[in-house]
This record gives sequence, structure tokens and C-alpha cells, in this order.
Amino acid sequence: MRYAYCSNAADDFNAVIDLACEAERAGWDGFFVPDGIAIDVPNLGPLPLFDPWVVLGAIAARTSRIRLGTMITPVPRRRPWKLARECVTVDHLSKGRLILSVGLGAATDDAGFYKVGEAMDLRVRAERLDEGLAIIDGLWKGTAQTFAGKHFRLEGMTMIPSPVQKPRIPIWVVAVWQKPKSLRRMLSWDGVIPQKYNSYDPLSPDEIRQLRAYVAEHRTGPGVFDIITGGSSAGKKTQRSADIVRPYVDAGATWWIEGDMAADTVQKCLDRVRKGPPI
Repeated sequence: MRYAYCSNAADDFNAVIDLACEAERAGWDGFFVPDGIAIDVPNLGPLPLFDPWVVLGAIAARTSRIRLGTMITPVPRRRPWKLARECVTVDHLSKGRLILSVGLGAATDDAGFYKVGEAMDLRVRAERLDEGLAIIDGLWKGTAQTFAGKHFRLEGMTMIPSPVQKPRIPIWVVAVWQKPKSLRRMLSWDGVIPQKYNSYDPLSPDEIRQLRAYVAEHRTGPGVFDIITGGSSAGKKTQRSADIVRPYVDAGATWWIEGDMAADTVQKCLDRVRKGPPI
């Protein structure tokens, strides 16, 4: 199991960067930032957000070991060639430490969808996600790419340089457990952020165990395949953080993402990060 911290660290840009540096010093394996435009959190109001690629660039320049990435990037509202270039830039700046996590996007929660005319239909967003990932993966190869889809087109575009990481920057895909189309999509990539149907809740350890068995049975691609879970490892005073995470380790999850979109104060984030990962 590897451990990462995900933070929106209030409305202080430099505090986010400092928090990532503290996470590296405290032994965390990764640091992730949200990718949103204007998200309202129930009972809290608007969530403070910065552009994730500017943030990741600054983090990459200030750290040397920790993996970094978005949690998560809504590909359906992005121009895939622009996203491909942003990823390559951060991958080079970090010397090969970027992870790209992607999904359909929280269309009903993020005003960057429903208040600006982006596609809301689930089927359309799924089509745009699949086409976008195909284009991004192709452009990262550094050879001329032509693509004619329902939503996106390329005509002989070559994008160089290629990513530092080979064969590509790892792509983690959100998938809904036991939804066939969603599960088939994840098998083509490098990891899964599994969710329950109509819920943002993570899978239980038993469900992760079933998911791991499904991947072992159906995935034929090469390389490591990550299963991501997470939440808060802060239990009761008599309960060790490691004991909260242990059932997920035993079930086959490979990454634990610590954090809560209900933004804590900078000091609370720092206090948690400095305690180190729940091991």
C-alpha cells in the first residue's frame, strides 16, 4: 500500500505548496489536488480552488520524490490535446512523478458544467471521456496522430516531447463497481478509483476484494494495475490509524488517499500531514 494526501488547503495558494512539501518530508508517497471550477459543498458553501496544473507545477518544482496528480480531472469538459500537453509539462518538471486520475466529472456539483453549457448527459460525457483518453494516449507517443470521433478530431497532429514515464503517464479511471461499461473502461488503463452506484463513498474491503478478483480475471494488459481507496484514517483515540487502513490493504487496495473535500483549515491539514501516513 502507498499513501497520499489530497487537499484543497483553504484559499492560500502557497499553503498548498507548503503542505505538499511537508507531506514529502513526513513520508507520504503522493499528494493530490482537486480539479474543479466552482464547487459548492453542502453546508459549507463554495470550495476554494486553484488551477490544478499551476499548483502541480509549483509542487513539482519544490519536491523531489513524492508522486503528484489531480483528484480528479473531468476529461469530458477538457480539450484532450491541451490536457495532454499540460500533463507532459508537469511530468517533465517533476522528472516523471505525475499520475493522471480521470472521470466523467461531477456535473451536478461543479458549476463548471451546469452553469457554462457543458454536456450534462451521462452518455455524452462517457463518449467524450473515452475519445479524450484515446487522443491523450496517442499524442503521448510522440508520433503523428489522426482521430475522427463523434466529439473530437485530430488530423496528423504530432506532440513532442513525449512524457518522461514509459510507456505513458499512469492513468487512473473512476469506475462504478458492478457497472459493466464502467468496468470495461478501467481495464484499458493503469488503475481504478472505484465508487458505488449513485454515491461518492469508497468500496468496502469486501467489495475491493471482489474488484481485485475481477481485474485479475479480465485484465490482459501489461504493467501494474492500481486500486485506489481512501477517506479519513482518524479513528477513535483508542484506535490506531493503521488499524483503520489494514482491512483495505488485506483486500488488495494499492493506494490510500487521505483527505476530505470538506476543506479543513490550513493548520488542521498541516497537523494531519505531519503525523505521516497511517502505517
